[in-house]
Amino acid sequence: MSVATEQASPAATRPAKPKTKRGPEHRPGLNRWLPYALLAPAVLLELFIHIIPMLVGIWMSFVKLTKFFIANWSSAPGAGLGNYKVALDFNNAVGEGLLKSFGVTVVFSLVTVAFSWVLGMAAAVALQPEFRGRGLVRTLFLVPYALPAYAGILTWNFMLQRDTGAVNHVLEQLHLTDGRTFWLIGGNALVSLITVAGWKLWTFAFLTLMAGMQSIPRDLYEAASVDGAGNIRQWRNITLPSLRPVNLVLVLVLFLWTFSDFNTPYVLFGTAQPPAGDLITFHIYNASFLTWNFGTGAAMSVLLLIFLMIVTGAYLLVTGRRSRRA
Repeated sequence: MSVATEQASPAATRPAKPKTKRGPEHRPGLNRWLPYALLAPAVLLELFIHIIPMLVGIWMSFVKLTKFFIANWSSAPGAGLGNYKVALDFNNAVGEGLLKSFGVTVVFSLVTVAFSWVLGMAAAVALQPEFRGRGLVRTLFLVPYALPAYAGILTWNFMLQRDTGAVNHVLEQLHLTDGRTFWLIGGNALVSLITVAGWKLWTFAFLTLMAGMQSIPRDLYEAASVDGAGNIRQWRNITLPSLRPVNLVLVLVLFLWTFSDFNTPYVLFGTAQPPAGDLITFHIYNASFLTWNFGTGAAMSVLLLIFLMIVTGAYLLVTGRRSRRA
């Protein structure tokens, strides 16, 4: 009996192994479904906010959805390609107006993107060297980007008023104009639109380019300076090539934002938009909600979507080929 007790005592006194909690790596089912569960809220929001409204808009472009069918829009008769034919018939008033608006939007987008990129690049290059107060200057430059869009545009609306605006007052004090200029009507409306949109976007270009410059090694600039390269040559041979991937994305994003901008003309001009500032997004809005012809307005929106998709695809194709060659 004593022998059996002595043989069993070591096993009885052996410490028990601590129980370990099973982590996610030991649950294959959880590992399989966890990514989908985390993506589900974003997918649902994307579905209800973008995908379903876009599909409804495409459906609307193929029906005669006018003010007579707003109460019972599901019973609107089919139009086939009729709405697209009206929008693309440049011999009638609807197609001619859309073509003029498209031309104004192209000019507005190209000039605004160039204006924003040049200002952003100049500010990023100027603030690249270290100096006292650089952080404060960077913060001040980001004010237009941090300011709510409506607040900034409304401020510009007050500043561009003919009689009480600060712009005309400053120009008169500097003797740059003979009289007070109309900035919100007439041919100067496009200049005002470009100025306000560029003021909003150039800080985003500045922030993106400044972040890209942080990854450029300082040794390249020091070696170029030793070899006698000036600032312009360093910018052309070091900064621009190093920022090529950043610029490819930046220019595309700025163009898409600018071409589809609706807030700037709507807040700056109100519902009485001048012909010189008739951007295509606001033109589609007027075609839909002023004439109550939502079918034609939806067709214009689909045409705008197709155009932007073609431009994006062509841009990525061309830049991708150039990148592979380089």
